[in-house]
Amino acid sequence: MSDNPQSKGGLARAEKLTAEEKTAIASGAARARWEDQANLASVDFPGTLKLGNVSIPCAVLTDGTRVLSENGIANALLGGRSGASKRKKKAAGEAGAHLPLFVAPRQLEPFITNELVDGPLKPIRYVEGRSVVVGYDARILRAVCEIWLSARAAGALQEQQLDKAQRAELLMRSLADIGIVALVDEATGYQEFRARDELQQILAAYVSEELLPWAKRFPDSYYQQLHRVWGWPYKAGNHKRNAYIGRLTNWLIYEQLPPGVLDELRSRNPKDPSTGRRKRTHHEHLTDDIGHPNLEKQIGAVTTLLRATPAGKPGFFKTLFRTAFPTDQPELFPEYDPGDKPKLVKNA
Repeated sequence: MSDNPQSKGGLARAEKLTAEEKTAIASGAARARWEDQANLASVDFPGTLKLGNVSIPCAVLTDGTRVLSENGIANALLGGRSGASKRKKKAAGEAGAHLPLFVAPRQLEPFITNELVDGPLKPIRYVEGRSVVVGYDARILRAVCEIWLSARAAGALQEQQLDKAQRAELLMRSLADIGIVALVDEATGYQEFRARDELQQILAAYVSEELLPWAKRFPDSYYQQLHRVWGWPYKAGNHKRNAYIGRLTNWLIYEQLPPGVLDELRSRNPKDPSTGRRKRTHHEHLTDDIGHPNLEKQIGAVTTLLRATPAGKPGFFKTLFRTAFPTDQPELFPEYDPGDKPKLVKNA
């Protein structure tokens, strides 16, 4: 039993309370907790965000906020909870501030701006099940990683903290290409039309992190057969093609890859606003082990259908293509504009 006079006084007062008074106090406390929780957003879609070998509990709240749990971020960056971080957080809490464990080390203080403190570093309390959980806006992860990396670049970290900065660097790489909000949506199932992790897995398998060396992927026979079926003159070695062939190729080849792949390729390989052309071919952004083999397989299948089509009969080819690659959607072939002018393009 504690020798603290205040504790003894509290026990003495509690012993003098009647059963009705104790019940009323307990009911009041429960009502206060309920009222507090009633004002908080709750979890609509729970999940786990996986970045490499790191897992962070996450959620989409009833108000649409995407959050990562405080403990999950701390474990991802710190590999656990250090004693110093716990003590500093406790001291900050007693002073009326809530300091996240993952930015508690004093070496990070010069790199934490007021904008971060008043913005992404503000904790978000929400209800999950019967508990109140503390988390942060999902976009805080990138900002926190940048704090650690800035401290390392400035030589401010101690030797035993360098592994935390390395963790931050690995997390930043994982976040480099796909927005954290989209990742949380998928991890929680918020986008119901996608299977969990589907887009992350597909893009990792099909789209390369590195730009691969250019190599010819579309054989001349593919373009020769397109010209024959649509009734256009074809000259071997002539790289001038009308814009319709590009739109047609997107539909026949790239659109038939898993959903999301073409959108990701367009995002990584945008058109130059001044020229309306892309600096690279889409296939240079595909992976060598899965992306390119599937691309070549699709090109081969389409070329076979083109060969089976009589010259000048694109409608016949469309019927063959819909049979081979059925879809529930209406007519999806791009419309041909006779006004499309041939232009010089890099031979893919």
